[in-house]
Amino acid sequence: MLEDLTKTNTTYIRLTKIKFGIYMMKTVSKIIKQLCSDPKKLFLIDSIGALTTAFLLFVVLRNFNEYFGMPERISTYLAVIAVCFCIYSTTCFFVIKAKWTTFIKGISIANLLYCILTIGLIIFYHPQLTTIGIVYFLGEIAIICGLVYIELNVANEINKSRKGNKTND
Repeated sequence: MLEDLTKTNTTYIRLTKIKFGIYMMKTVSKIIKQLCSDPKKLFLIDSIGALTTAFLLFVVLRNFNEYFGMPERISTYLAVIAVCFCIYSTTCFFVIKAKWTTFIKGISIANLLYCILTIGLIIFYHPQLTTIGIVYFLGEIAIICGLVYIELNVANEINKSRKGNKTND
């Protein structure tokens, strides 16, 4: 009896996870579709995210270093990189009027490289990072990788629609 109940609970949990996964895929697809119609918003989202990262790294992590463990110098360098990304995305948001895909791919690659750098820093400074520090940086990486996924998909969808429009012209 208890074994049947355990199997039922396990099946229910699996189905719930599958439903949640399908829901998330549909939600991300909707986001990608919306951003394809207004790719300028991607740069706004990216610039706000970069500014938030810069603030957290420069103000919070540096001032509460004992809770995170990343050396202040490294947090400062990462904050400077985030400020550069913020400037790039803000400039794209206000200046770029067409041919978005090149600029979207540019910030996507930069974000991906930032994640690779951060992973390397987590590995290198692992002995002195606290659990909170590791969780912070892994969370930041997860969020940025999600953004990169959306950015690259938007760029690819825009390219596909351009190619489709050229064949229809």
